[in-house]
Amino acid sequence: MLTDTLLVTIIILLFILIVLVLKQGKVEPRDVESAVSNSWLKLGLDERLGELTTYAGDIRDNYRSLEQMLRVPTQRGALGEMALETIISDQLPPDMFGIRTKVFDGKIPDAYIKSTVGIICIDSKFPLENYIGFMESGDPKEQDGFKRQFLRDVRGHLNKIVQDYVRPDMGSAEFAFAYIHSEGVYWFLVNEGFDMLREFTKKGVQVVSPLTLSHKIELIKAGVHARKLSEDAQQVQAALAVLSRRFGEIDEKWKVFHQTHLRNLGNKAEEIDSAYNGLRSDFDKIGRLSDE
Repeated sequence: MLTDTLLVTIIILLFILIVLVLKQGKVEPRDVESAVSNSWLKLGLDERLGELTTYAGDIRDNYRSLEQMLRVPTQRGALGEMALETIISDQLPPDMFGIRTKVFDGKIPDAYIKSTVGIICIDSKFPLENYIGFMESGDPKEQDGFKRQFLRDVRGHLNKIVQDYVRPDMGSAEFAFAYIHSEGVYWFLVNEGFDMLREFTKKGVQVVSPLTLSHKIELIKAGVHARKLSEDAQQVQAALAVLSRRFGEIDEKWKVFHQTHLRNLGNKAEEIDSAYNGLRSDFDKIGRLSDE
């Protein structure tokens, strides 16, 4: 809206300048200053710029509040858990996931997903203190120290996830997710700790960001759907087998009825019909004798 207003102002000023040039043949600085001042006041740009300054201040304060919140591990963890819950609840039905619920051996992951390969646990508590130090430091040597310590923190955290949540003997999948709610931190790890991430992927921990987690959830959901279709197909096949068996039983009974009882009934009907015809013939003879 402000951009449109400024554009209109520029067009008006250009128009005024053209008019002045056409009338006077030249433009004095005071004429330009007067035209700009009058247009500025008429369009209320002072008030609009004041509002813009206020908005900018609010955005700056909100950013500082968020930045301060992210410095506190508990608040940062809560933010990560909220983001994780939003992603999962938006993509999965309620019967396919759980949030901060005990799963096995007393362990309570931040979230879990029910899949065809077992329970997939998700941990969203990620050590970021040294990463923040790395980003804020301007000293290359200090940055290198923060980076190495951050990678050591990540290794220790991933080892704990392996111990707690990769438990196929207790019903878990053979892997778990370590969720990082920041795409920037995720790609930093991909670039600076790729070998470590590959090592832990083999151990059963996959580090995911909001974007990569969403893709993996879609794959998990597709697998569950395919399994349900397979189970439904097996149920239909079993029902058809039962129906075929019952039809066979009925067919056997029909054959017995047709070949034995129905045929005997037909023979008896012919005998009765023959006797009836004979009896009727005798009555007809007696009736003719009476007439004579």
